[in-house]
Amino acid sequence: MISFTVYGEPVAQGRPRATMIDGHIRMYDPKKSRNFKEYVKLVASEHRPEKLLEGPISLVVKVYKPTLKSFSKKKKASAEAGQLRPTSKPDVDNYAKSIKDALKNVIWKDDSQVVDLHISKWYSETPRVEITIVPLEEQQQTAPERRE
Repeated sequence: MISFTVYGEPVAQGRPRATMIDGHIRMYDPKKSRNFKEYVKLVASEHRPEKLLEGPISLVVKVYKPTLKSFSKKKKASAEAGQLRPTSKPDVDNYAKSIKDALKNVIWKDDSQVVDLHISKWYSETPRVEITIVPLEEQQQTAPERRE
């Protein structure tokens, strides 16, 4: 199991941007998304396995967005306790995309190895992303034979 925390405000994967270069369209990440991915890569590299993970992987991501300044003390306490959860954009899948892209070739070989994904959004006075990666054992992967 590999577990680490990326401190700072989480950034979801932004919509790709396009530009024309020599008559060809080139797609690229918005700067904010690109910078966040680089930061996640840097933090993840401190937890890099000796050899990139190759089998199926379970990924758990907890996104802690900053508590809103407009929150009353009561609302802030309820948000910190996990009773009030963010329902505003961006969507959780956009955070997942950003994290998965950043961990490719740092922790695992390819995003397709993630066969189990759990992502959740929370509020916190300490914005961060908590990431847990669990390589699934081949024994778990093998389903019992079916009898007909």
